Amino acid sequence: MREQLSEQRARTRARLTTGRFDVLVVGGGIVGLSTAWEAARAGLRVAVVDKGDFASATSSASSKLVHGGLRYLARGNIRLVRENHRERRALGTTVAPHHVRPLPFLVALRRGGPHGPATIGAGMLAYTALSGFADGVGRLLPPGRAREYVPALRAGSLSACGLYHDHQMNDARLAVTTARAAAESGAVLLNHAEVLGLRTVHGAVSGVDVRDGTDGTEFGIDAAVVVNAAGPWVDHLRRMEDPAARPSTRLSKGTHLVLRRHDRWDAAVTTPLDGGRVSFAIPWEDQLLVGTTDEEYTGDPAALRPSDADVDQILGEAGLSIGQEHLRRSDVVYSFSGLRVLPGGDGDTQHAKRETVVSVGRGGMVSIAGGKWTTFRDIGRKVLAHLSTALPQARPDTGIAPLPGAASPDAVEYVLGNAAPELPHDVTAHLARHYGSVSHEVLALGLDEPALLERVHPDGPDIWAQVVYAMEREWACTIDDVLRRRTTLTVRGLDTADVRERVAAVLEHDGPVAGRVDGLSRVTHL
Repeated sequence: MREQLSEQRARTRARLTTGRFDVLVVGGGIVGLSTAWEAARAGLRVAVVDKGDFASATSSASSKLVHGGLRYLARGNIRLVRENHRERRALGTTVAPHHVRPLPFLVALRRGGPHGPATIGAGMLAYTALSGFADGVGRLLPPGRAREYVPALRAGSLSACGLYHDHQMNDARLAVTTARAAAESGAVLLNHAEVLGLRTVHGAVSGVDVRDGTDGTEFGIDAAVVVNAAGPWVDHLRRMEDPAARPSTRLSKGTHLVLRRHDRWDAAVTTPLDGGRVSFAIPWEDQLLVGTTDEEYTGDPAALRPSDADVDQILGEAGLSIGQEHLRRSDVVYSFSGLRVLPGGDGDTQHAKRETVVSVGRGGMVSIAGGKWTTFRDIGRKVLAHLSTALPQARPDTGIAPLPGAASPDAVEYVLGNAAPELPHDVTAHLARHYGSVSHEVLALGLDEPALLERVHPDGPDIWAQVVYAMEREWACTIDDVLRRRTTLTVRGLDTADVRERVAAVLEHDGPVAGRVDGLSRVTHL
């Protein structure tokens, strides 16, 4: 497999060094990928490079929500809430129904907390009205009724619970699918490719010099416009263009925990906190996702890690409305931190605006700072409109384009169950919700080698065909690419030493799939 991946990357490098691109995007997070997708759909020649893996930083460290923004309503930004509702509806019904699914939310109102039932009741009604009541009417529930959704609630400490609906997703899988959409529209993408410097002609940025992180090959890419979508590193790239450039952003650290789930969770729980923040407890990938923190970060983005203080804070805040028996440190199977990119300014990060700022440097490089998962399509279109002056040949496609695999996951699951009745129900459901209608491409790998349809770990739904598919079709180059962002093994706490060793064997093995099977099938009998 290593030799095959090397050949694939060599072919991609050859394409990147041939001719001049209209748009070169530096940064493979969702903002960069969305920009590339929209630009490629507009008929432009597009390239994308990222120092790490696609969505390996901020974009895979979110709260996994596609939401209207209840906090924005509290701040009076009705226009933004309405726009967010429109986007989440489009993602959940047309663009990515296999990745984005509706989820009930309970707002846990503590006695003596920052909000009372009357305020939240009015907020629930307004919030759902702005969505056109597409998910029903938001309302108040007594604590006992709310526990029918989430038995883990500490009903005795609550006065009421607000009920509304938003959506959730697997951010890493959605980003990889967006990368695929960009590629299918003609974009050329390469991950693990670090920008060493900017190319210039008469003071204008005309491309980048790059090093392939997998083998050290250095090469250059020429482009009419370079788009800086480097997320937490956006100012680092701006200083390549102008060493005197002042900081345009500040960073906020957000940490989340993933815990084993011991009870039924039919809704997410939002706990309002003093100061305007909230704590989330969300059923996700058969686990419980809890968070988040929000504090200014001034260190090296590459050195970001969850701290013991983060863990204590998250568990303590969630425990205001959830029973402590559901929040044991011993049940934490995974933790992660990400950096929100916020516009520069004064004040604490908790109250900073969550907006996207597009600017142009003295060398013509276009920089994008900030963004939200919910509105990633809007951000891509906004950047494309900004490029129209320099690239008048662009022909934007304003239609709602579905991502690859877009289909009802229930329908896909039904088809998979009939096509491969030997697969357990949790495996077919998992494939349907992470690949949609392209699940058949994953299953096809197991036609000749049935061992690839076996579980990577006996306690999770991911199968070995996903591992091979990630490497052959989804740009995965490292073990973490596979385990953290293409499958759910890491976030489930299942990337054991044995699993990592066997995935490494697949990655390093050259030759047909048959040569890997004996080593793989044993993992299901741990």
